[in-house]
Amino acid sequence: MDRREFLKLAAITTAGLSVPDSLNTFINTIEASEKIDLVVAHGVSPTEIIRAAIDALGRMKKFVSRGDIVVIKPNIGWDRLPEQAANTNPEVVATVVKLCYEAGAKKVKVFDRTCNDPRRCYKQSGIADAATAAGAEVSYIDDRKFRDVKIPNGLAIKSWPLYTELLEADKIINVPIAKHHGLSKLTLSMKNWMGVMGGSRNKIHQRLDESLVDLATVIKPNLTILDAVRILTANGPQGGNIEDVKKLNIVIAGIDQVAIDSYGATLFSMKGSDLGYVRIADKAGLGRMDLSKLKIKKINI
Repeated sequence: MDRREFLKLAAITTAGLSVPDSLNTFINTIEASEKIDLVVAHGVSPTEIIRAAIDALGRMKKFVSRGDIVVIKPNIGWDRLPEQAANTNPEVVATVVKLCYEAGAKKVKVFDRTCNDPRRCYKQSGIADAATAAGAEVSYIDDRKFRDVKIPNGLAIKSWPLYTELLEADKIINVPIAKHHGLSKLTLSMKNWMGVMGGSRNKIHQRLDESLVDLATVIKPNLTILDAVRILTANGPQGGNIEDVKKLNIVIAGIDQVAIDSYGATLFSMKGSDLGYVRIADKAGLGRMDLSKLKIKKINI
């Protein structure tokens, strides 16, 4: 008997609750009271570990409401196969799409501004086929759909054109992959927002860490799921050599992007404080870098 089934039995026995909806609400309230900051789930099946992680956070209905238009933002930047770990795992993306629809979403959109040819990136990554099969609306970035967004407290950028379909969504779910990056050391959740930037993104490389934090002040996902099913340990962000890929079969889920990126760093034998954008974001109060102060639930499937 798992913990949720135990809570059901206890609720029925002690409180006389027999209506399923009431029972689930009761159990979700108990689980929410635990104030879990991060869930780290490990297992063979990406689908199972995603579901287990989201259940532990209170289930997808905690993040997605009936009738919502949801944007899922994976990394689809590169003309690479899933085995090369340059893009988000397609099974991870598809599972998140399905969970959104199960929670009552009206529509789920998936897109990214790619670095290589978008047609090849979407196809080679496996994400277009997997997300479409799960019911998502998969589209290429339309250059006419950017609008300038002010960044009032920007350290490096004071405004930037961002993708309107992300800005106008009811809910946003960030689904990046964990991998090496030549400039920022690692690309995790905060850096994934470069995929919704218009204009000449390479300009922010001069002050990359500060710019990533600036983006995080105006893009606030309802949920972040870091894909570490396979991680790219070197020659990122594009990769290409299978020898640089390490299979961990892990996903990390939570709301705090700073905490997720801090934990993500540990997968590469680093600390959150080793990443400039994590240190700056922590100092700015955008999240918590110190993992010792977080409640982290670990699940093995």
